Amino acid sequence: MDLFEKCRNFTAAREYREKGIYPYFHALESRQDVEVVMEGKRRIMLGSNNYLGLTTDPEIIEAGIRAFEQYGSGCSGSRFLNGTLQLHLELEAELADFIGKESAVTFSTGFQSNLGIISALVGRGDYVVCDRENHASIYDGCRLSFGKMVRYLHNDMEDLEKKLQRVPEDSGCLIVTDGVFSMGGDIANLPEIVALAKKYGARVMVDDAHGLGVIGKGGRGTASHFGLDDEVDVIMGTFSKSLASLGGYMAASENVVDYVRHNSRPFIFSASITPAACAAAQAALRKLRAHPELPERLLALAAYARRGLKARGLHIRESATPIIPIYTYDPEVTVVKAKALYDAGVYVNPVLPPATAPGECLLRTSYMASHTEALLDEAMDIIRDVLSHE
Repeated sequence: MDLFEKCRNFTAAREYREKGIYPYFHALESRQDVEVVMEGKRRIMLGSNNYLGLTTDPEIIEAGIRAFEQYGSGCSGSRFLNGTLQLHLELEAELADFIGKESAVTFSTGFQSNLGIISALVGRGDYVVCDRENHASIYDGCRLSFGKMVRYLHNDMEDLEKKLQRVPEDSGCLIVTDGVFSMGGDIANLPEIVALAKKYGARVMVDDAHGLGVIGKGGRGTASHFGLDDEVDVIMGTFSKSLASLGGYMAASENVVDYVRHNSRPFIFSASITPAACAAAQAALRKLRAHPELPERLLALAAYARRGLKARGLHIRESATPIIPIYTYDPEVTVVKAKALYDAGVYVNPVLPPATAPGECLLRTSYMASHTEALLDEAMDIIRDVLSHE
């Protein structure tokens, strides 16, 4: 059989293109902001993870420029060997202090962070227990490890306990969950997860990609949101969302971080974060620390959007985060509506299987602290008009 047979048989993208409803790879021609120019037209951006609106902040841009000028365009090597800058060490120390952990280590991307953390910590004979709606990078991190992956029903603590009961007592066990789930916008039941981990001798890891800068004291994330800063063993996050850059990190105890530094293949064999990206993330972290009102404004705007969408008769999933999914159920209906919204001047993300369960397709809307109520009203009126039109 020809290896490329699967490529010839992949027709979904071509069929959507032929129908004029292909929803991916729209090209930005401006900065990532609340309003963008995309393919020659103004669009209200309701599809970004730029939660604090910091990608256009002058101080953060200037920090990146200064680092580019001082250190050049790249590090040309891994952190393990020639690719460690003083900037990396400063950022790691500031992250650990902000999150409330002994130590931190940075990775070149958020996806790579989960690959590197889980594959290093979970070895042969160990178990990793995952929420079914965890991010794809967590699943791939589990596959890269030599441990056994077990999934539990989404945020279902009864099912989680059943799965933990089956883990042999002489096996190591890591429970991994998103803090804020990226598609539904709901928050993990961290208090019960921590309680069950203690009961069954497991460790807890939280992917806080969508939690940092969003919830918790001053935007410190999901563990802080529940007052469980000292009870979560490993916190992972990204720089590509609230911190307006590119990269990822792990925060944990010093011995755990040091183990990962010396045993994580994705960390050891990848080039380090570029100087400009590192400096931009550091400047964004400092901005967040100095302005705890930013996450407060973000959540207030998200609440405003939830009220507005419901008042306009739209079916949304309840949440307390700036991720608000609007259910469209059918895949083709979803991409048709996304295209109609795009043409009408609002960008949202169409989400189809496998990112959702079959029959639960949705339009993922997300919000920034830099949105205004007037802009949201304009966008929500357009969404109402488009989605109510058969």
